[in-house]
Amino acid sequence: MLDVLAVTVPVFLIIGAGYLAVWRGVFTQGQVDGLMVFTQRFAIPCLLFLAVSGLNLAEGFEWRLLTAYYSGSIVCFIAGILGTLFWLKRGPEDAVAVGFAAMFANTVLLGLPIAERAFGPESLTPNYAIIALHAAFCYFVGVATMETVRAGGSGFVGGARTVARSLATNPLMLGVALGLAVNLAGLSLPGPADEAVRLIASAALPAALFGLGGVLVQYRPEGDARGIALCCAIALLLHPAWAWGAGRLLGLEEGAFRAAVLTAAMAPGVNSYLFAAMHGRAVRITASSVLIGTAASVVTVSGWLLVL
Repeated sequence: MLDVLAVTVPVFLIIGAGYLAVWRGVFTQGQVDGLMVFTQRFAIPCLLFLAVSGLNLAEGFEWRLLTAYYSGSIVCFIAGILGTLFWLKRGPEDAVAVGFAAMFANTVLLGLPIAERAFGPESLTPNYAIIALHAAFCYFVGVATMETVRAGGSGFVGGARTVARSLATNPLMLGVALGLAVNLAGLSLPGPADEAVRLIASAALPAALFGLGGVLVQYRPEGDARGIALCCAIALLLHPAWAWGAGRLLGLEEGAFRAAVLTAAMAPGVNSYLFAAMHGRAVRITASSVLIGTAASVVTVSGWLLVL
């Protein structure tokens, strides 16, 4: 158990340090915003570019890995919708927003550093394969469902166009796309350029963890406590349990199996709140789920690591 805590506690201590720094006024919210701009527009795209450009595509994009993880995403999305409709007694648009939060795991800011500390940087190939498809998959499912239940406004086509434009200009997606292009073309960066990209990428995860803590100060644990509990339980327990069962059923290789389960065990990502805010639905539940889910994952992720 001490070995597991040695993996998870440092990650959450960095998040906690960012939270305390902003909460106590040592680091301003504007400075945190600037730090997150650096990590999300420069450092993490560089990290993803390097990872995908050197990825063994046949090994990384293994259908059993993607099936084990993303079938769980769909199950969590449906569970969030049904729980919101029949347990919380809220409308279908709120249900889609809660379902999206239950489905959208924090695969990068939490998933990568914990997996790297647990199993080593050489184990991250399946993690990067999941990350490469994650935002596009979740947003497509979320927007398609939201526009379907709304049956009005810009409609499904308009919503899909909005998401497509957003993803096409998203720095994380651009990092993945450029890395994939370099990989397929068999190219490599010149030595000095490669070293510069690696230097920027080396700052990505610690800076992002500190910034995530600062961002969480903006969220308050308010709203429907049952809704928060529903969302967190699905994200932290159901998703990894499903990935575990599906991975064993499909005979997933051990490294990919661990990546699927551990990535599925991550708390709801900040994009959960952004999706809810974009549609004006279940905003307090999703914001609180990001905050409380991240705090609760200190225990739940340690538990899943112990089982693994």
